[in-house]
Amino acid sequence: MDQLDGAYLDRMKSHYAQTGIRRSGFVLLGLSAVLASACAAPAPPESTLFTDVQIVDGTGRAPYPGAVRVLGGRIIDVGQLEASRGETVVEGRGAIIAPGFIDTHSHHDGGLLTEMGSAEAAVSQGITTVVVGQDGGSNYPLSDFLTRVEATPPAVNVASYTGHATLRRRAMGDDLLRAATQAEVDSMAALLRKDMEAGSLGLSTGLEYTAGFNSTTEEVIALARVAAEYDGRYISHIRSEDRTFWDAIDEIIRIGSEVGLPVQVSHMKLAMTSLWGRADELLTRLDAARAEGVMITADVYPYTYWQSTMRVLVPDGNFTRNEVAFALREVAQPDGIIFGRFSPEPAYEGSTLEEIAAERGEDAVTTYLALLDMAYGPNAPEDARESIVARSMTEGDIDRMYQWAHTNVSSDGALAGPHPRGYGSFTRVLRTQVREQNALSIEEAVYRMTGLSAEHMGFVDRGVIRQGAWADLVLFDPETVTDHADFESPQIPSTGIHGVWVNGVRVWDGGATTPSPYPGQIIQRSN
Repeated sequence: MDQLDGAYLDRMKSHYAQTGIRRSGFVLLGLSAVLASACAAPAPPESTLFTDVQIVDGTGRAPYPGAVRVLGGRIIDVGQLEASRGETVVEGRGAIIAPGFIDTHSHHDGGLLTEMGSAEAAVSQGITTVVVGQDGGSNYPLSDFLTRVEATPPAVNVASYTGHATLRRRAMGDDLLRAATQAEVDSMAALLRKDMEAGSLGLSTGLEYTAGFNSTTEEVIALARVAAEYDGRYISHIRSEDRTFWDAIDEIIRIGSEVGLPVQVSHMKLAMTSLWGRADELLTRLDAARAEGVMITADVYPYTYWQSTMRVLVPDGNFTRNEVAFALREVAQPDGIIFGRFSPEPAYEGSTLEEIAAERGEDAVTTYLALLDMAYGPNAPEDARESIVARSMTEGDIDRMYQWAHTNVSSDGALAGPHPRGYGSFTRVLRTQVREQNALSIEEAVYRMTGLSAEHMGFVDRGVIRQGAWADLVLFDPETVTDHADFESPQIPSTGIHGVWVNGVRVWDGGATTPSPYPGQIIQRSN
């Protein structure tokens, strides 16, 4: 479990006091002690020194030269350090060492505890912690999931929210196209309490999706109050990212205000043509809420395309020709909708709606409705599956949202998905926002991937390089770090990430994952 072990720190202090290790000519006791020369006492077994590195510590502080020493999964010293006799040394050759990146909105748990435990998609871009249970869906009960993580640790740390839609299904069965009764809300609250006691970070919602769309704000508030009882949090795929966007923003602000818990807008976006260019208006509204005491934050991934299902284009399920025509004009246009999966007709996978419509000799609205019927109609196979990747945002709005002081980086990605964000989000930010556009300094970008992310999730001793923190680390070259995944080949690892360590154990070695056993830990809510 991810909890600070005071006894561990005391043992380290005792060891260094006994060995009299020196630094800069002064005898030091505790975690800061290091060997001053090859003639000094040997370092404890299995310590590792990262030397000749530029340290970007996750606080927003500018890079500074130095070294980092790791022992037993923790960082035990940071500064001008010399290698000890028998110590493993990792030569940085001037590269940046930063805290491992924290993905606050991740779907990288699919396959993570089975065939994809190495988490290549995540670790190859520097991610060391994934936060799952997103968009209203989670493993329930959480205690069972955490037991599996402990029994078969993956390469990355794992934390989880509890999904609102998951609770609704358990309390309401398949009868989800309505508001819950008070008895059903009470049942959901009891289920949520069990997860909170197991260490859930809080409540997640996907209010734009079918299972959550018909819930009332009052239902969500009642459950958010349960999360707040445990000092938990609320994270939301808000009720609309397009048609009723401003109402959806007001709703999450209301939840944060009435309940008094931290609230986060998942993968914040302006996903409709009439919303484009209005990022400043959005951020002004969020700043006003913060000024009134609402602890609202956001995460953003660096792509103009999203990934979901065909049905999300018309969340209320009213698939008339007029509604679909509006969606294909205002939300996602036919040449920007790519079918990542379409099991009723696999030949359509990889094609745009525009291309499929041309092949069928139809207009885009007719084709969309026909494909919807193939996937969900009365004659559709029970196991029919579909997903689309669609363009709905602008680069300018994304850039502006990354400038907001309370935005952290996320991926919304999967280990083997059709969207390149699963493999490239964090390195894409380093390439575009830092190196190409100079929109963010390297220390600011890293802060939005580490220290700020940890703050938004309530993590302790993660997301920073300092004595006593967990040794989740990434070593990378800021001049070459680059994403390569795209929509034609979405599962290509990044380059420029020289190494990734989780709890002091290397999980990415420049161009490949390392073999099991893996060092990932459970991160539970800190209170």
